[in-house]
Amino acid sequence: MLRELLVASYGSELIYLLSLAVLLAGSALGALAGRALGTPRSAQLAGAFIAFAVALPAAVGLSRALRQLLGSTPGAFLPLPQQLAGLALVLLPVGGLGGLLFERAAALHVGGPATPRRRTLASAYAIESLGGVAGGALATLLLSLGVSNLAAALLAALVAQLAASWPARGGRRGGGTAVIVVLAAGLAVTLAYSGPLDRALTARNHPGLVATRDTPYGRVSVTARSGQIVVFVNDALAWESEGVAAEELVHLAALQAPARPRALLLGGAVEGLVAELALHRPRAVQLVEVDAALLAAVMPRLPERTRRAMAAPELRTTVADPRAVLAEPGAGDVDDVDLILVGMPEPDSGQANRVYTREFFADCDRRLSDAGVLALRLRGGENLLTPAAARRTASIHRALRAVFPSVVALPGTTTVLLASRSPLAVDPALLAERLRERGVAPRLVTPPYLRYLFTNDRRTDLERELAASAAPENRDARPICYPYTLVLWLARFAPGLSWVELPGEGALAPLASLLLLGVGLAFARRRERARRTLLAAAAGLVGMVLEGALILGYQVRHGVLFQDLGLLLTAFMAGLAAGSALARRWLGERARRRRGAALVLSLAAVCLLASFLPAGSPTGGLASTLLLLVGAGAGTGALFAYASLSRVADQAGVVAPLYAADLAGGALGALVGTLFLLPLLGLSATALLLAAGTVLLLLLL
Repeated sequence: MLRELLVASYGSELIYLLSLAVLLAGSALGALAGRALGTPRSAQLAGAFIAFAVALPAAVGLSRALRQLLGSTPGAFLPLPQQLAGLALVLLPVGGLGGLLFERAAALHVGGPATPRRRTLASAYAIESLGGVAGGALATLLLSLGVSNLAAALLAALVAQLAASWPARGGRRGGGTAVIVVLAAGLAVTLAYSGPLDRALTARNHPGLVATRDTPYGRVSVTARSGQIVVFVNDALAWESEGVAAEELVHLAALQAPARPRALLLGGAVEGLVAELALHRPRAVQLVEVDAALLAAVMPRLPERTRRAMAAPELRTTVADPRAVLAEPGAGDVDDVDLILVGMPEPDSGQANRVYTREFFADCDRRLSDAGVLALRLRGGENLLTPAAARRTASIHRALRAVFPSVVALPGTTTVLLASRSPLAVDPALLAERLRERGVAPRLVTPPYLRYLFTNDRRTDLERELAASAAPENRDARPICYPYTLVLWLARFAPGLSWVELPGEGALAPLASLLLLGVGLAFARRRERARRTLLAAAAGLVGMVLEGALILGYQVRHGVLFQDLGLLLTAFMAGLAAGSALARRWLGERARRRRGAALVLSLAAVCLLASFLPAGSPTGGLASTLLLLVGAGAGTGALFAYASLSRVADQAGVVAPLYAADLAGGALGALVGTLFLLPLLGLSATALLLAAGTVLLLLLL
């Protein structure tokens, strides 16, 4: 569902955060609603599974029709209130049914006050976490095998139908057996024809569709009309065959580099960077792409000029993480390059931000020759940059200046940044002469265009504004582009937000937050129910933020290869299952405060260890990250288990409130951690703040 809504929002990964919060909030509401149904019965569970089997595929279809149903202009974002309404419309039914299913199943599992202690909410939570491990592994496997998102949703619906039949075992057949059989048959038939259905649903938003495919990195759709080929990634325009966007980056950079350069291209093959670079007759080119499936889907439909350039003998294509190719000695086919072109997406996510940081630029510097040039681009403004856009550009410009002595910023609707160890040419006559000598005749980058670009007052104004900005440099451990991207995205719906100043560095705000947290927890001690609920919510919040910090710490070093991301998420879920199960046994029938304190301090210790993750490569590898994620999950699950066992006589009575509190804490952690703590404080400081905040939870024991 998150993937479908990402596509419906034109690939803006910030929608993940809102969607996750809505989904978790819906699950919390569903759990609370289940409690209102009274004594759980098998028939209720079967009915909820049947409803889920209907709701999930319906939500996929609704996501793809959302923009049309809400009257959106093609290619434009919906107004923010309509976007939020659309998220609620799609996610609340699915999330609510998920929460209801857990509450009813867990209530049946634990029974009443007389149920043996081995049947507890903690054990139900462990079972649910194991289901999360299986679901995450299956989702990863299906997508890696090329199964479409729609087909995966239909398979999940079939699993729900199978689960609906489980409560009917034991000799009594429910009245819904016929419904289960008919619906399962309908889902199976729909699954058999999911390919044509998937294409038809996608074509509603893309007239002239000739191909569509879900890849591990996005949904690729290709349209063809009147001889023009257009490629969309997550429904956002990625490239079209009659545009000139590739010329700005390639020729402005190549004219600064030596003739017949040895070049390294990081992405951008689909939009024609290779074809434009071929006009400069490079001696050798290495193209690094992260999405092999996108290339396979689009390549047969690219113009002949682009396909010819992609087949040139001097080109070598590598499917890998760009940072890995840059950082490892001898990893690339071109080891001492004259030109590096960054054709990657904007720094709107952790994956994309990795190629706009000081550490990345230092890797580029090690691969460049003395006269080599690095070039990248960002969304800009022809005449005006709002404060948020200026600060985001300045944070990247400052990171470049920290590595390269010579940096030039060229303004426009796309801002091109050039960097080199040697002085860069700013004389348009010299660049025009190089253009003539090399026999290159682009459609856009002509001598008059070069004269306009380099002699316009906007260039000096932009460089003066960037130099005067107080924005910190963009770093791996402190991805400051995140909050600026959030402000820019929100400013599309409320333009006044583009002038908002973000808080600066300093420890005052975190310390004040800890003080307020301590005061709040001290007041909460007075009521047993409040203490228990807050402890469950805190477990969800700390677990979500810590998981995000660990995954981001791994991501900025190694990239999140698709299989690695699945493995990382599965490690956290496995820790949840193990932590809640083992804590239930260790705590025994009476969860004593002394043992609860040990669990709190153990989770704080994991947070403290996580603070060392960004400090150096010995703690940033896959194995150590997996261990910390298992520890984070185990600490979270164990703390939830303590909240559900400590001074609780009726296990069934705490299922809904504690599970809802855990989900609400997770939703808050997703928003606060990803949007504020990690970008503004950085990975290490966030983990240290979590460690201190976790220690304060001793007040709730």
